[in-house]
Amino acid sequence: MFVLFFVAPIVFAVVQSMFTTRSSGLGLGAPETVFVFLDNYLRAFSDPAFVASLGRLLLFSLIEVPLMVFTALSLALLIDSGRARAPRFFRVLYFAPYGVPGVIATLLWGFLYVPATSPVLQVLSNLGLDINPLASGNVLFAIANIALWGFAGYNMVILLAALDAIPSELYEAARMDGASAWSIMWNIKLPLVRPSIILVTVFTIIGTLQLFVEPLVLAPLTTAINSTFTPNMAAYNQAFAQGNPNLAAAMAVIVAVIGFVFSFGFLRLVNRKGNRAW
Repeated sequence: MFVLFFVAPIVFAVVQSMFTTRSSGLGLGAPETVFVFLDNYLRAFSDPAFVASLGRLLLFSLIEVPLMVFTALSLALLIDSGRARAPRFFRVLYFAPYGVPGVIATLLWGFLYVPATSPVLQVLSNLGLDINPLASGNVLFAIANIALWGFAGYNMVILLAALDAIPSELYEAARMDGASAWSIMWNIKLPLVRPSIILVTVFTIIGTLQLFVEPLVLAPLTTAINSTFTPNMAAYNQAFAQGNPNLAAAMAVIVAVIGFVFSFGFLRLVNRKGNRAW
């Protein structure tokens, strides 16, 4: 099952990226498939729109990853604190947006982002604040907000599970030694949930590199999002609009390699720091 549904599609995409389809002669004969090795990759990197989409995706990752980890960790620590009221209710409340499909969530937020249909923006406009979340300078933050709303609760549950696994005896011993709630959080909770924080960070890095649904759904609502807004949208456009699946496969492989480098680079970095701290 692993080979069939994971390894095989990757191998197929890599193989597809090294071929191209060309018409023979005057276009009267059947098209032929030609091996071009890395030509599709060179074409992808020579396309200014695709390169711009890569830069846009990296900028989105710089916004989304720290925001997601900080929000999920803050929610988990608040619910885990001894002073939290109705923790089970808020655990379900924060996790609930994860149950909303991405397309539906984007549509809901899209209505809130358009001034003509958003009661929030209309109230702000009456107060003299004209805000357009879908403007070219704000659209990345608008998309990041949708992703944060949808996945912060999921990541919070992962961190809560790690916090629940900490033995209560550690907290009791720390309180007997006069440790404050802040000291317990900083010296006990955060170090012991460090592996889960790393896991959430890696999940978020991979998730940001898969950005596709949100900008695709929001595209009809704004001129700031075009068909090559993200690398995945560029690959989708090449495959289904331009009829060039080989170039689309090369673009997909490039995104996969970037995700691999970023994820394992981050793991290597934090593991090296962890070993030095130890």
